[in-house]
Amino acid sequence: MTNRTNRKLTPTIAAALVAAFSLMQVQAARAVTRRPALVVGIMVDGLSMDYIELLRDQFAQNGFRRLLENGLTINDLDYGTWVDPAAATGIIYTGASPDVNGVAGATVYDRDTRRSKSVFFDASTLGNYTTETLSPGALTSSTLADEVRIDGGGVAYAYSIAPEPAEAIIMAGHAGNSAFWINDATGRWATTTFYKDLPAPPQEANRRAPLDRRLDTLQWVPSIPVDRFPDLPAHKKLYPFRNIFQRGNTNRFRAYKNSPAVNADVTDMAADYIRALQLGKRDATDMLSLGLTVQPYLYGRDPDNRVELMDSYLRLDRDLARLFDAIDRHGPGMDRTLVFVAGTPLTRRQRRDDEKWAVPFGEFSSRKAVSLLNMYLMALYGNGDWVSGYHEGQIYLNHNLIKERGKDLDEIRRESARFLTRMAGVQHAWSVDDVIDRRAGDNPDAIRRNTSLATAGDVFLSIAPGWQATDDDSDTESASTIVRAGAPTAPAFILGPDVKARTVESPVDARVLAPTVAGILRIRAPNGAAQPRIRP
Repeated sequence: MTNRTNRKLTPTIAAALVAAFSLMQVQAARAVTRRPALVVGIMVDGLSMDYIELLRDQFAQNGFRRLLENGLTINDLDYGTWVDPAAATGIIYTGASPDVNGVAGATVYDRDTRRSKSVFFDASTLGNYTTETLSPGALTSSTLADEVRIDGGGVAYAYSIAPEPAEAIIMAGHAGNSAFWINDATGRWATTTFYKDLPAPPQEANRRAPLDRRLDTLQWVPSIPVDRFPDLPAHKKLYPFRNIFQRGNTNRFRAYKNSPAVNADVTDMAADYIRALQLGKRDATDMLSLGLTVQPYLYGRDPDNRVELMDSYLRLDRDLARLFDAIDRHGPGMDRTLVFVAGTPLTRRQRRDDEKWAVPFGEFSSRKAVSLLNMYLMALYGNGDWVSGYHEGQIYLNHNLIKERGKDLDEIRRESARFLTRMAGVQHAWSVDDVIDRRAGDNPDAIRRNTSLATAGDVFLSIAPGWQATDDDSDTESASTIVRAGAPTAPAFILGPDVKARTVESPVDARVLAPTVAGILRIRAPNGAAQPRIRP
């Protein structure tokens, strides 16, 4: 009786097993072939893990907490040496350092005009809503956006939105649809004719709600009662800050771009892109890249701007939550979206402490350094204009004059470095040959790879901590900086449907982020990315 029952059940069991196995194969195939429909890359200038941990209890559930609790957290993304946001963005998006990708900073020195210019200056292009003529020509390797577009055969979209042009262009790459930024002179959303796509959202914003009108009534005050900010001394709780952006102030738009108000506008624009362009809702993986900031605010009355800084983090947390909500509401959903957030090192553009604290202080003038060096070289080699100029801690020699006089360029570089080392405020000076041969600084390999020889100067200066370094020939507010030593690191996060929640405590080379993201998307890594990826 029992044997007959088992024989009758055997075909049924077998059929059920076959069906179950077939279903498992289908589900496994779907799991293998399904990849994110949308990738959102977010660069945050000045992001610090210390402040994220300090304010964690103040954050809502869907912003930073979502990244911390559900994704891969990298506490220290190591850039090797201090780099500006443009160079950091280039490292993240290409997976390569400036010696490979060509971008060592947002600006470069022009030996012909003896002035600085955008690293992406290109006279063959025109600007839309700007007089700037820019293109990604200086970027010498492919980017994540390029690889997304190439993988999609041109069907995939890749857009970028950022306050600054250099970061927007790097994030859009060579093959992106468009890159939009905020013009310093007009406050308008601007782009370059290099990119052929002109999406409607930024054009609508320029027409219907231009920033120059909205700033008249915009003010930045604390988003929570001041006594709720942690770790504040009593005197900081007595006088809440109030920052406005007055018409007639020549730095009006730059101040706005240094405030959390710009993050809110970039987030709003991102939501409009997702909704209007239906990003992530087609048969391709689309990419949207954003530039945000939590850099210390430089335009307030009080040099102690820690309250503004904490308020920037709280507001950024809300903006991230709004972005994630927009992806759920109007995009493919967060379950089909890969998000990566990477910070850039804290800026060296900081204000001097009040003199009453008697912290040792000095002033390094680039004009004085150039003048004294030129007199020294004249004493050695005869009358002439031996020094062309100074830019971002580098001295540029007059190569044409050196060639005309038949002098040894390497020798003059060495003599210049020796002389400048003895100048007050100069901690170290190296010739570019020292950099090339990896004899410069405490981390010579990092200094070499973060130097683009195509735009590098002849002598590299390290200014002493606490000194105010002034670029006398620059007309921007960043011309004067208070030098502070610090690790060139920032946190990073990766959040996606197949990314396990974990934290990497030890420092991670910043160049690994691009191949890691590419691996999750199952596309090629950018062509300059040589680092192994993290397995999420």
